[in-house]
Amino acid sequence: MPFISGRRTRRRGTRRYTRRDLVVLAVLLGLPVLLDLAIVWGPTLASVVLSFTSWDGIGDIEWVGTRNYADLFTNYPQFWPAARHNLLWLAFLGLVATPFGLLLAVLIDRGVRFSRFYQSTLYMPVVLSLAVVGFIAQLVFSRDQGALNAVIGDTENPTDWLGDPDLNIWMVLLAAAWRHTGYVMILYLAGLKAVDQSLKEAAAIDGASEAQTFFRVVFPTLRPVNVIVGVITVIESLRAFDIVYAVNHGRNGLELLSVLVTDNIIGEASRIGFGSAIAVVLLTVSLGFVVTYLVQELRGEKDR
Repeated sequence: MPFISGRRTRRRGTRRYTRRDLVVLAVLLGLPVLLDLAIVWGPTLASVVLSFTSWDGIGDIEWVGTRNYADLFTNYPQFWPAARHNLLWLAFLGLVATPFGLLLAVLIDRGVRFSRFYQSTLYMPVVLSLAVVGFIAQLVFSRDQGALNAVIGDTENPTDWLGDPDLNIWMVLLAAAWRHTGYVMILYLAGLKAVDQSLKEAAAIDGASEAQTFFRVVFPTLRPVNVIVGVITVIESLRAFDIVYAVNHGRNGLELLSVLVTDNIIGEASRIGFGSAIAVVLLTVSLGFVVTYLVQELRGEKDR
């Protein structure tokens, strides 16, 4: 019997792929890789190269070195406000919307009455695109016909929630957080459903309060979900575009890096090289946040 078992093991180890297997692997793996290279990494590398050139999309491409980046940081007044707004977007989603989504997930997981209704209602904004959320924000925060001014009775001297550059960024952030909160809630709710109940029971037997049980027992087990939520929050905040473009085309206090990329590449100026430089800055910041976060999480997994 050991001889037969060893022979069977050797036969499994020396099994070769047939031509049909290779064709299936090429189709299932090769085509997605090629599409990813063509649609994602190809344009990304092209943008990096074009960021060192001056090109209007029609004429000859002129190599200018780092001049685009020098002009971007020193002679382009819209850049720094847009960068600050992107960082504010990240801070608001990460420090306000994400914890609130976690709180809603914990409350629903505890089995409150009508939890199914709350879950469906809070998740409903997730199915809407940010452009639609922007149009809804206009209906709510509009100066003359907005629902908010009508509710608070501010009709004689209505507040221009979306026209005032000191207020509109916060109103748009509330609208974006409305959508982001439901997404985070569903992710954490799925993670909470997977937590072993015996861990909670053991903590209760040891005399831990509900808050101690959550922060010391439950929350550490949600580390994989935290990684996903963190990456999604960074990506959502840095790629924000639709909602501000739907409100006022990303101007008058709603400038974002993604809007500047669009205005320079497909706008009247057609400064593709300069717009690519802004895109490369946005890509670098995004990769910096995501890679740093993932490296820290992987190190944490190894330490455990």
